[in-house]
Amino acid sequence: MDWILGLMTKYAADYGKRVANCKKCKQKIDKGIMRLAKLTTNPFSEEGGDMKLYHHPQCLFDTFLRARATTRKIEDTEDVEGFKDLKQEDKDEINKLIKDSLEKSSNKKTTPAKKKATPKKAAVTPMKSETIPSATNGASASPKPVATVTSTDTNASHKDNSFRQFRCVCAEIAEEASYNGKTAIVKKFLTKGSDGDSYKGDCYLMLKLLLPGVVKRVYNLNSKQMIKLFSQIFHTNQEEMLTHLEQGDVAETIKTFFDDNTALPPQKKSNLDIIEVDNFLTEMSKLTKEDEQQRCLTKITKRCTGNDLRMVIRLIKHDLRINAGAKHILEGLDPNAYPAFQASRDLRDVVDRVLANKKEAAEGGKPGMTKKLSVRANLMTPVLPMLAEACKSVEYAMKKCPNGMYAEIKYDGERVQVHKQGDSFHYFSRSLKPVLPHKVQHFKDYIPKAFPGGSDLILDAEVLLVDTNTSQPLPFGTLGVHKKAAFQDAKVCLYIFDCLHYNGENMMDKPIKERRRILHKNMVEVPHRVLFSEMKHIHKPIDLKDLMMKVFREGLEGLVLKDVNGIYEPGKRHWLKVKKDYLADGAMADTADLVVLGAYYGTGNKGGIMSVFLMGVYDPDKDIWRTVSKVAGGHDDKTLDRLQKELEMVKIKKDASRIPSWLRINKNVLPDFVVADPKKAPVWEITGAEFSKSESHTADGISIRFPRVTKIRDDKGWKEATDLPRLRELFKVSKQHSEIPDMIGASTPKKAETNGSGSSNGSRPTTPIKTEKSSSPRPSTPVRAEKRKLEEASESASPAKRKPVDSPSKGNPVCKYGSDCYQTNPAHREQYTHTVSSQPTKKLPTVFKGMKIYLPSSVEKYKELKRYIVAFDGDIVAEFEKDTATHTVQSSDEGDSSSATTITTDWLWRCIKKKQIVPV
Repeated sequence: MDWILGLMTKYAADYGKRVANCKKCKQKIDKGIMRLAKLTTNPFSEEGGDMKLYHHPQCLFDTFLRARATTRKIEDTEDVEGFKDLKQEDKDEINKLIKDSLEKSSNKKTTPAKKKATPKKAAVTPMKSETIPSATNGASASPKPVATVTSTDTNASHKDNSFRQFRCVCAEIAEEASYNGKTAIVKKFLTKGSDGDSYKGDCYLMLKLLLPGVVKRVYNLNSKQMIKLFSQIFHTNQEEMLTHLEQGDVAETIKTFFDDNTALPPQKKSNLDIIEVDNFLTEMSKLTKEDEQQRCLTKITKRCTGNDLRMVIRLIKHDLRINAGAKHILEGLDPNAYPAFQASRDLRDVVDRVLANKKEAAEGGKPGMTKKLSVRANLMTPVLPMLAEACKSVEYAMKKCPNGMYAEIKYDGERVQVHKQGDSFHYFSRSLKPVLPHKVQHFKDYIPKAFPGGSDLILDAEVLLVDTNTSQPLPFGTLGVHKKAAFQDAKVCLYIFDCLHYNGENMMDKPIKERRRILHKNMVEVPHRVLFSEMKHIHKPIDLKDLMMKVFREGLEGLVLKDVNGIYEPGKRHWLKVKKDYLADGAMADTADLVVLGAYYGTGNKGGIMSVFLMGVYDPDKDIWRTVSKVAGGHDDKTLDRLQKELEMVKIKKDASRIPSWLRINKNVLPDFVVADPKKAPVWEITGAEFSKSESHTADGISIRFPRVTKIRDDKGWKEATDLPRLRELFKVSKQHSEIPDMIGASTPKKAETNGSGSSNGSRPTTPIKTEKSSSPRPSTPVRAEKRKLEEASESASPAKRKPVDSPSKGNPVCKYGSDCYQTNPAHREQYTHTVSSQPTKKLPTVFKGMKIYLPSSVEKYKELKRYIVAFDGDIVAEFEKDTATHTVQSSDEGDSSSATTITTDWLWRCIKKKQIVPV
């Protein structure tokens, strides 16, 4: 507990007057036996005073061997109160212990390299020895200079290590607007220190505290729990503190009440150093009981000024409010420190290597020529995953991946990073946290089978629940322990899509085509347990377009596209992701017009204001309102400020007893506010990736995934908003996968095309409305209609039989709901075109059901024929999937050596006309 008083720790010696237990070995110290005591502040006394922690003499000196260099130890008999009153033999024993302790301490200081030169670090560094820059220089690769820089040269009492100086640096960073300026502040301080000469503090500790949200410790405390504990420490009214907390900053609340309290007044001058604060935070992270947490907080509070305590609370909350992330802080240390940290997630290793490089350069007389910091991963330490940016068109994808790309199925599961070292396994989530055991614990039995020659591995993968009957993955959310029990014929499966490390070799610097080659060479699939992710090699835009159509038609989430020459860059968004709500500027996203039912206080910069809103629908059958989703995105700061005044809210503080009778809501989404009258509340258009099922909400469990506000519908009231029956319809329709249109491309059709015989479609609007004069059908518009419900089509169809309901002006876009659109707003009807057949729709015959047809683009009337095959329940396979086709159309300019049945376009047209399979 020496962190409480730091350098002021005292020791005493006496003889046992009663039986006491040694604080180290926990054995009894008998009466009359000489004992040593460490004097610390008494946490149980309001007036302070000392408390003695008794030890056997040898036990106390043993603790000094593991203590920090800054911890005050017994180095002389004058450091021990009561030494003069001891018997001579006991004095001799203490003198001998002091002498032995000093000798051990001296040996430890003069030989730091021997301890650090063990191969332990190299064993867990997944990198070839020849790829480490420092490995070519014998002594320079040793961590010996690192120990000298970080330990021996660090003066614990120097101003650079003071907590006040840390606060000053944070304030300076917070006041600087530009990120480059923030980096420059950190670099200047770590280079010149507070005296302008050189930095003499603990570099690792300084950066560790500057990055509390990156180098995280768990304190088992939320804001309201801290308010409860500090209200008891300050003898202050808890309700008053909670009311102040509504402003959104718990640190500011605690400081305010700390400054005003009389039970434990703040210090007038800051005497803390960052070493004491770090020790306190480490101690706090080990405590889970309220009384232990309160005692620990009381001890540090006694040492704090008001500003000190506010910063301590912000460290506990992992938010210093300096608006600077790891990139801006670490670049102040070294330009390559951030990528190195992203790969290894080991801050101490990065700092030590940077300081070693700088010391080596200084000793070589070239201080400005430091070696570039290598980027490498550590086994059993999570690597920041590589990410993907949104891709809105085929053209954009081809531009970003000019060398070709791998297109992988975007599985709707949970991303997992697998680390294997011998027989040990660690699994990390996308946020680098350990994965729940029930999702991954059984993989230890299958990964060795999948990688029979792999002793050390880092794999990037996706975990899904797979139906063993169909081999199809089950939806997102089924991995939950209770949900999983409902699927008896399903198994948890690991889909592997990348390998970052294999048997001591760093793979991140290799292109993905090489990583995949190594993966396929060394991995054996274990059915329904460990599988390769599905992947296609794409070179042509038409192939990518066809694959997108196939994926969306099958109801899969989307695609991830990766340049074949791309390396693995942790944290970088250099992959592309294709989802239906990204394409055509969101024309295929799911939307609903919902009513604002409540609100929540925001956090951070939006603390103290309503910034998260509870959205819902009206249930006309029960005459009540039901919740659908919480939404936080879509409003700018100006709109949020206006909403604070416009919304008529009643504050209920998440109190279930104050929920009005008209609202059905689950306890886990109780808001801070509810609207006074839902029939007077505003209507907002909410857009999301898709409609989903959620047990948290009461509108038949229907919710919206990744919701955002796209429009405030001032033209609508609660009667025109989406109600529960309509929401059910939208949910049902969204799960039925209509044909994906040519809108997948970057641009919409500019003009109706000329058909195969050269006849024009006339001067119709650019909107792809079904009014073609051609005798063959054209690609459909992106309406959200039921699957395979199309207009009755034939080659001799008369254009007079197809008339739009509206009379659109030229160029009007088609409403995504088409003739099923429920909106009656005149402005909407005028802005968008809504098409409908004058004849009742009929389901087309399933002529080509079960047939996978390869149709060369060179055949006559290619687009028309392709349209009919798909409409009549056939599947068109792209050129790269030609070997999977059951039927191949023979074109005049190419031969065919596949095993598929060869057919002709004439035979296809005859089948279409007869609406049944005819003899070849």
